[in-house]
Amino acid sequence: MPASKPPASASTLSSVLLLAPACALFAALVLYPLAANVWLSLHDWDGAGTPKWAALRNYRELFTDPVFFTALRNNLLWLLLYLVAPLLGLALALLVNQSLPGMGLARSLFFMPFVVSQVVVALVFGWFFHTRFGLFNEVLAAFGLPAAAPLDSERWSIVALIVAGLWPQTAYCMILYLAGLATLRPELIEAARMDGASGWRVLVHVVLPQLRPVHFVVGMVCVVAALRSFDYVVIMTGGGPHGSSTVLAHYMYEATFGASRYGYGAAIATVLLAMMSAIIALMLWRLFRSERA
Repeated sequence: MPASKPPASASTLSSVLLLAPACALFAALVLYPLAANVWLSLHDWDGAGTPKWAALRNYRELFTDPVFFTALRNNLLWLLLYLVAPLLGLALALLVNQSLPGMGLARSLFFMPFVVSQVVVALVFGWFFHTRFGLFNEVLAAFGLPAAAPLDSERWSIVALIVAGLWPQTAYCMILYLAGLATLRPELIEAARMDGASGWRVLVHVVLPQLRPVHFVVGMVCVVAALRSFDYVVIMTGGGPHGSSTVLAHYMYEATFGASRYGYGAAIATVLLAMMSAIIALMLWRLFRSERA
């Protein structure tokens, strides 16, 4: 005799009880701090005493602050140049996914930047771009080019930071794409080859469409990494020279703990969160739209 199904009310209650601990932790560790940050951004507070209500004063000052717009521009540039990471990561994943001699070693070497701490990466690239003893100038000299000091340049310091960040970010994208390539349906690839499709057409029309969920994850990871960039700035330039390489996360830190303006720092964090949420929401909308098509 088949077992009877539990009542719908009992199934719903079980689901609620199972989800309740995770929802409680999410509310306590994520939602409450976000709400507290937004509330703090509406106050003036130096870290001691009682916060004073400031309404939108911090935001009005923020949107007339030239340092804020420099940090915002640098974050947008970081986000734009980080679009290279998914392309390089996909190319490397397709390369090391081949059954060729030595690919196991190559996969390990390309994987290494992701394992190394961002602090170590920043230190290594700081030495690489160093004006006096950096390997970068040795490479330029080998090609007969004059020495350069990118970390001391108001124009090129932010580019040097982004180059340092691209190294481990590309490795992370490669790992995600390798995981996606392992889930491909081989029968579709074989069918395309039997129909006479070339390698490029198989990639564009068979492989890449199956990697659509991975594209979304990779894009989201790159957006978050670009907008929360902090370690490289602190270690390699400290936001200099003359604040030219600062980003929103670094400016938020300086305003909060350097100038003891907790409300102003919270306003910067709120703007950064809004940017990140808007971009990820747009990516989700495009993903759902493509899935329905």
